[in-house]
Amino acid sequence: MLPNTFKSALVPFFANIPPRSGFVGELRYGLLNLVHKLDEKKTPLMAERYARLAEKPGTKPALPLPHTGLAVGEVNLAIALRRLGLSRDKPVVAFCPGAEYGPSKRWPARHFAALARKLSALGYAVWLFGSEKDRAIGEEIAVASEGGATNLCGRTDLASAIDLISLAEVVVSNDSGLMHVAAGVGRPVVALYGSSSPGHTPPLARVFRIVRTGIECSPCFARECPLGHFKCMNELAPERVMEEIAAVRGAAKS
Repeated sequence: MLPNTFKSALVPFFANIPPRSGFVGELRYGLLNLVHKLDEKKTPLMAERYARLAEKPGTKPALPLPHTGLAVGEVNLAIALRRLGLSRDKPVVAFCPGAEYGPSKRWPARHFAALARKLSALGYAVWLFGSEKDRAIGEEIAVASEGGATNLCGRTDLASAIDLISLAEVVVSNDSGLMHVAAGVGRPVVALYGSSSPGHTPPLARVFRIVRTGIECSPCFARECPLGHFKCMNELAPERVMEEIAAVRGAAKS
């Protein structure tokens, strides 16, 4: 059971699932029968924490963790391209501008739009991915990009998003679920970090670049900027991200 909440342990308990592994969390003794205790400092990476739950309590997983991958459905990919009216005539850069956790993880829409204009001028197609909740911010970026970006937020399910992201030369993403999807389909990732930490939830991609300002108050792990200035993302300039895109493309080809 990956979440550490009391509620998340109830269903496996009442379903009488024999092995129920998880961290103690919200005092879940009795609900768990494979009880792990978490030392956050010794195990900072979320992926390693989850891997520990597959071992006996007190046993560390073998490191480094193996690379895992997501399968792409070629037939479903063709269907998605046709349904959405997308072409493969241009190289694709995927943007993932959402973050379910909160605003403090989101690079500003105006920065995404500025980056889209730069990439479009270089001959790239920019596709925006996200859930229905991200549709509005996707539309804001698309409009401000002056035709440089196509808003697919809310127009794909997870399976078709996985298939379409697999076409991208580079994925530019906030610290979000789709960032990990991009890593899962083997795409080079430029990961934007503000309130969260790349030492905790980095993209597990073979080729990636972490981009952050590194100001003193980051990471704060808050959902919204507690100081009101949001400098960790506001001061992360599109020009800097453009440089990282060039760097990650070069690394992917080498």
